Amino acid sequence: MELTESGQEGRRERKRRETHRRVTEAALGLFASQGYEATTLDAIAEAAGIARRTFFHYFASKEAILAAWQSDLPEVFRDALLNEPIDQSPLDAVLRVHLKLAAHYDDGQAIVIDRIIRSNAQLRAGNQAKYLHLEQVTAEALHRLWPEPERRNALRMVAMVSVGALRLAIERWSEGEGRPPLTAHLRDAFADLRTALSGV
Repeated sequence: MELTESGQEGRRERKRRETHRRVTEAALGLFASQGYEATTLDAIAEAAGIARRTFFHYFASKEAILAAWQSDLPEVFRDALLNEPIDQSPLDAVLRVHLKLAAHYDDGQAIVIDRIIRSNAQLRAGNQAKYLHLEQVTAEALHRLWPEPERRNALRMVAMVSVGALRLAIERWSEGEGRPPLTAHLRDAFADLRTALSGV
């Protein structure tokens, strides 16, 4: 049976997604077992069952594999936040979105990736940039929801401290081997934040 042009494109795209998944899983497994710095591109390609040159059709470097993980998170977060009702506090709106997104995390993979990132200075620097981007899009979304000029500085501070609470929650969650769930750590971190703010 002859495939149509759209059928061939669909099959190529499925094959590309499958190869992308294999490369990602192979790399993460090697990073976890051998260490990020000790893992070579040749080892990743061999584990994924592809030629070394094929690797570069999917990723520019080892770092790009980790950078690609949840690279769209800031934009997904912003879109979700913009759909939040405004009959709540900005901090509550931010927490609600974090809880919704956290419910869809692959806990095992997320913890492995978090540990890999913490093990390497270059990866930690890239992760800092990701959090800065999240802070920026959070502030932008909050300004659109509550556009009053007099609230602008306060909303920017909400964006800044909420990202700090998120980071602390992820750190505690990773250190606890995923127990309790990230959602519980998020609630605790935001509760601690409210307590701290009430005392100043």
